[in-house]
Amino acid sequence: MQLDNLYQEVILDHYKHPQNKKLSATFDAQVHHVNPSCGDEIDLNLTIADGVVTNISWDGVGCSISQASVSILTELLVGKTVTEAYFIFDHFVALMQSKGTVAGDENVLEDAIALAGVSKYPARIKCALLGWMAFKDASVQAQAKSKLE
Repeated sequence: MQLDNLYQEVILDHYKHPQNKKLSATFDAQVHHVNPSCGDEIDLNLTIADGVVTNISWDGVGCSISQASVSILTELLVGKTVTEAYFIFDHFVALMQSKGTVAGDENVLEDAIALAGVSKYPARIKCALLGWMAFKDASVQAQAKSKLE
């Protein structure tokens, strides 16, 4: 099996069997993001405790890329410190902005590496980044809230 086919399988598996796709009733921050170019939507709830991402739940509609990407994100970032999560976030954004010139680090991105091919298609990059931008927005809100408490 070619690597591209394996990556397609990973994306389709996360699309058909999304992880953490049910909004949690408790959260530190809740955001709603929309990709205006295609209509994909994500609602994301985030909980951070003692500097660790303890829960990410979501719901949304959209293409297989946006839905698989946020599913992968939840598996990848839950249990990481906020610093580790931002490190992974930065690597994923760099991969998406590379226009296919960067392979990405599988040790950092794990299943998210399956989305590397998306970076060659500018119209699809926003789909892959939708959940990731929602995570960043929610994490900023959650951290600001914890400073006020």
